[in-house]
This record gives sequence, C-alpha cells and structure tokens, in this order.
Amino acid sequence: MRLIKALLALLFVVFGVLFGALNRDPVSIDLGVWQVHNLSLGTSLLLAVLAGAILAGFVLTASVIWPLRHRMRREKPAAQAPVPGPEDHD
Repeated sequence: MRLIKALLALLFVVFGVLFGALNRDPVSIDLGVWQVHNLSLGTSLLLAVLAGAILAGFVLTASVIWPLRHRMRREKPAAQAPVPGPEDHD
C-alpha cells in the first residue's frame, strides 16, 4: 500500500512539473493589495489549485470534523456507563 501511495505521489509530481514546463507563458496577477509580475502560467495555476485544496481542507475541518469530534467527546461518558444486563432485573 505504501508503494502505491508513493508511486501515486510521484506521478502527481511528474504531472505538475510537466504542466508547469508546458505552460511557461508569463502572466501578471493583481489581487488589489498584492501584485505578482512575470510568474509562469503553469506555476500560477498550480498555486491556485493548491490554495483551493488547502482552503477546502480548512472549511471541511471547521464545518464537519470539529463538530463531529465535539459531539463524540460529549457523548463518550454516556456511552461508557454500564448497561444493565438481563441478570440485573428483579
């Protein structure tokens, strides 16, 4: 399984390098308060995809994972309470 993950990661790196090499046209990016000049098109697109993936990870963590962990922590003491069995009945 580790070998498959390593090969998949290497494949993505190779595709990223190839994508950056094939899209070498210079572009200027103006974000209002921040400007970048003469950045290659491939690099700027790869950085945009990376920024989107990181932002999506933060949104997923804040909206799904943290509430789920909070709910599990809250319900954990109740789940560990002893459950009465059939022999406990009078």
